[in-house]
Amino acid sequence: MLIRNVRPWGGEPSDVEISGSRIAGIRPYDPAADTVAADPAVSSVPAAGEVVEGRGRLLLPSFSDVHVHLDSTRIGLPFRPHTGGPGVWTMTMNDRDNWRSAEVPLTERVAGTLERMIAHGTTRVRSYAQVDVDCKLEKFEAVVAAKEKFAGRADVQIMTFPQAGILREEGTVDYLEASLKAGAEVMGGIDPCTLDRDPRKHLDIVFGLAEKYQVEVDIHLHEPGHLGVFSTDLVIERTRALGMQGKVTMSHAYELGSVGESVSRRIIDEFAELDIAMATVAPSGRGHLSLVDLVEAGVRIGLGEDGQRDYWSPYGNCDMLDRTWQLAFVNNFRRDDLVEMSLAVATLGGASIMAHEVPRLKGTTDRPGLAVGDRADLLLVDGETPTSAVMDRGTDRTVLHDGVVVADQLSLTNA
Repeated sequence: MLIRNVRPWGGEPSDVEISGSRIAGIRPYDPAADTVAADPAVSSVPAAGEVVEGRGRLLLPSFSDVHVHLDSTRIGLPFRPHTGGPGVWTMTMNDRDNWRSAEVPLTERVAGTLERMIAHGTTRVRSYAQVDVDCKLEKFEAVVAAKEKFAGRADVQIMTFPQAGILREEGTVDYLEASLKAGAEVMGGIDPCTLDRDPRKHLDIVFGLAEKYQVEVDIHLHEPGHLGVFSTDLVIERTRALGMQGKVTMSHAYELGSVGESVSRRIIDEFAELDIAMATVAPSGRGHLSLVDLVEAGVRIGLGEDGQRDYWSPYGNCDMLDRTWQLAFVNNFRRDDLVEMSLAVATLGGASIMAHEVPRLKGTTDRPGLAVGDRADLLLVDGETPTSAVMDRGTDRTVLHDGVVVADQLSLTNA
């Protein structure tokens, strides 16, 4: 394949050669070649090769959504008023009361949401799949079905997730273990203190099952201030003691930066040392750890959309370019280099969480993913610069996964 006339990370117009699933070459764009490209005798395009017209668009790595709840989506359904109350348990019960009565079956909703995410430029997804005594494995199986349906268009990791806690309802552990036996790739945990109120036992189960089935851990942490730091320190202790460096992610962790600069610095340094990743959903408020400090320290950090217009909130639209705007906005980024860093977090930052052969970001100026030898998971999008693309969030998009065009103009192709 030849992608003609694109601007990698907003740079000079280039022609990008793809061989198999990898970028094979990058050379300056030659306008004169446009008139002869159709002639095999003079064209530099390999025989029977495909040509993708860049038309001067930006070339970026495709997006990685590493924190999404595909199992609770209402994308594509009529808008409904929000009926949830405050707190995780209350919101969980609101979802429990409503998810079965949606206008279309769950499997269709999940697949339709994943399809829309791919069409907008996301080709790597880590999705939560709620497992509890109410839904049992039904939500998990719906996410598995969507993963299988779009296996050639996106990489999907499934996390078995005890949204209602592990200890509050008898039998939850059995369903979690059944999902791990069925192929869940990540073991989830949630608010060890405030939801289950027994952090040691909660984390013993989470890490014990992760060890037993040789999967990674992702802790969903909403806990405030010092309590959140306490739970985080327990996770750090277990990561170090069990030798699980590079296998643990902290998600949300909204307030780890709210208890003082020295504590924040220590947490960031320990995350970097133990290769504990972070997944953010670009929250409001000022209590979160500094994104710049995390990136400069070498902490793996990725972005996610969280819910998708579901029973938890009306937010989420399957567009990670939109969520990248939010990430820059809530961090008060105005300089181009920091807005572009947000794009790096949303693309290769998340990819480095899902696949550890993808290196961590090397700093705020690192713009990875578009070098010879890199995997051809790519997004072509209109925009004058990467920063303007984040601000304008254009719709002239072409999406590649493993060197194959999988979506164009916000619709899936026949690939």
